[in-house]
Amino acid sequence: MNTVQGPTDRVVIVGAGLGGLSAALRLAGAGRQVTVLERASVPGGRAGRRELAGASGTYRFDTGPTVLTMPDLIADAFDCVGESMEDWLTLRPLDPLYRAFFPDGSRLDVRADVEAMAAEIAASIGPAEAAGYRRHVDYVARLYTLEFDRFIDSNLDSPLGLLTPELARLVAMGAFGRLAPRVDRYLDDPRTQRVFSFQAMYAGVSPQQALALYAVISYMDSVAGVFVPEGGMHALPVAMAAAAQAHGVDFRYDTDVTSVERDGDRAVAVRTADGERIPADVVVLNPDLPVAYRDLLGIEPWSVRRLRYSPSCLLLLAGSRAGYRQIAHHNLHFGRAWREVFDDVVSGGRLMRDPSIFVSDLTHSDPSLAPDGGHAYYVLLPTPNLTADIDWRTEGPRYAQEAMGVLEDRGYIGFADGVEVLDVTTPLDWQARGMERGTPFAAAHTFTQTGPFRPGNRWGQNVVFVGSGTQPGVGVPMVLVSGRLAAERVTGPDPTYRSRAIDLAGARG
Repeated sequence: MNTVQGPTDRVVIVGAGLGGLSAALRLAGAGRQVTVLERASVPGGRAGRRELAGASGTYRFDTGPTVLTMPDLIADAFDCVGESMEDWLTLRPLDPLYRAFFPDGSRLDVRADVEAMAAEIAASIGPAEAAGYRRHVDYVARLYTLEFDRFIDSNLDSPLGLLTPELARLVAMGAFGRLAPRVDRYLDDPRTQRVFSFQAMYAGVSPQQALALYAVISYMDSVAGVFVPEGGMHALPVAMAAAAQAHGVDFRYDTDVTSVERDGDRAVAVRTADGERIPADVVVLNPDLPVAYRDLLGIEPWSVRRLRYSPSCLLLLAGSRAGYRQIAHHNLHFGRAWREVFDDVVSGGRLMRDPSIFVSDLTHSDPSLAPDGGHAYYVLLPTPNLTADIDWRTEGPRYAQEAMGVLEDRGYIGFADGVEVLDVTTPLDWQARGMERGTPFAAAHTFTQTGPFRPGNRWGQNVVFVGSGTQPGVGVPMVLVSGRLAAERVTGPDPTYRSRAIDLAGARG
């Protein structure tokens, strides 16, 4: 593994997102002097917090990811500074993980416990489908075992890093075929097929186009479990930053970095909007990778210019007096169309004609996020990114109203009338927050943008990247891993990591 060259005592991290925080904890634990510069007034980056005042009180919303999986990755970051995650953060497992609603009026609760999920499928669909589900779980569990250590949780400097015995086993398992046909080998019912393949959207491609190896995403949540932090997802970066600060990391909020000062291909300092120059031996960049290259380093390599980006989304944060007993914390509302959804959003550059919608009732698990009797709803609709010719200045408000109408048609009676506060985020807003092409999901995980073919996490002698735009990719677990991989570019491989991870997993049964 290639590491940064020269001294590494003083590390400046630009951005206090989850990747930057993961790197900060690990570098502080390795004895580096770490400074984190964050343009916002709080940590979190995309995992931010929005507070909206309504007539009955204040509603608090997560502004980014709401699905938290693989908590051992979080625990390991705390363990790097000798801390226990449980002393800083309270996580509660969700059951069900999701509640899926289908256009025929049926619904299916997705559970992490395999036997409970099999019983759910047997009761709703039939015993043959339950048996297929068990075979599917066995398949994705074997994929995860082969993939995670070698291909996800490793720094890959070239495609030659893929040439391992695990690669041969993955090829034999059909992992480089397409996801949808592989899922269909085990599951016959359109409802289970959708539940265990919709995660391809996280990777920026349709299930028909995604590689079967991305079935590990469904393993991470639908089998390994989904958790919710007490206080919402934003409690995670707050806890990580507090632990890092307790171990000597210097956080400077409301500090906008405008450029990285370079001497050839070596970073020597970062400069801020107020004119401050902060020297650095190593610079770790957490902004969206293409933006970091262009705006901070002043370059745009071919490997970045050629990138294809994931779809974006319209996000509604709605503080409402209307509650619905039929929903869970996370809810999937599928339309009659399925393949057409991806044709519209991924390849067609159109808004969904028959929307599938993701709804989180953040107050379902934590009523403190809203006034008494209120609900904080997080409503997400996939959309094209800014490559598509859509005027979001006019389409944003119109599509938000259409989305609320669709929700009413799908059982959220009186939703619009119950809304006290509403915040709408469009692809234009994502772009204004520093996300290339207006997508919070970064570069799509096509074959040529996966693993060692994805933009690397190192440039020049001493610049390192973290976040979803670099390896290993999109999603909270991947971004946390990116922080560890970035730290190892500075410190070299951590010889205690594997044993520590095993100990943490063992402690959780």
